[in-house]
Amino acid sequence: MASPANSVPDTQLGLTNDEVALLRHHQQAAASTAGGSSSRAASRASSQGLLLLDGSSLAALGRHFDRLMQQIQARLDYLSEQSQMVAQQQYDRAGNAIAVADAEIARFHDILRQIDELEVDFDRIRHIRDIVRSYRQRVEQMEQQIEHSGSSSRHRHRHGESSGSSSRRHRR
Repeated sequence: MASPANSVPDTQLGLTNDEVALLRHHQQAAASTAGGSSSRAASRASSQGLLLLDGSSLAALGRHFDRLMQQIQARLDYLSEQSQMVAQQQYDRAGNAIAVADAEIARFHDILRQIDELEVDFDRIRHIRDIVRSYRQRVEQMEQQIEHSGSSSRHRHRHGESSGSSSRRHRR
């Protein structure tokens, strides 16, 4: 058992329960990596809830935490790089989506312009058509008037001939 003078209870280090559990786990991991009698003592102290205060145990635990922090930092760097790549890909996709949207908006504006042009053409053609209809109606009316006046004068002429010939007959 570790001597109380060389150790301190890990619950008195001002750590949360989760941090105490991490300390105990990594104290045993550091002890198993270091080997030797000092490491066996550190492992025993950890299982008893104590932190050994000797230089060799604290140095081994410090090196273990340094390596662990380097691994965590490397993982953080990797994940940060990955998140930047994902963000850049999303930015590129968004840029492409914006370019596609801009192209579609331009196409839509072109369609609206064509519709406006066609509506103007439609109005012009309708106006011309209405004028042509009006002239056609006038021509038809004039033809009817001519036909009507021609048929009535023929009718009068025929009627006059028959009445004239009868009057000639009567004179004889």
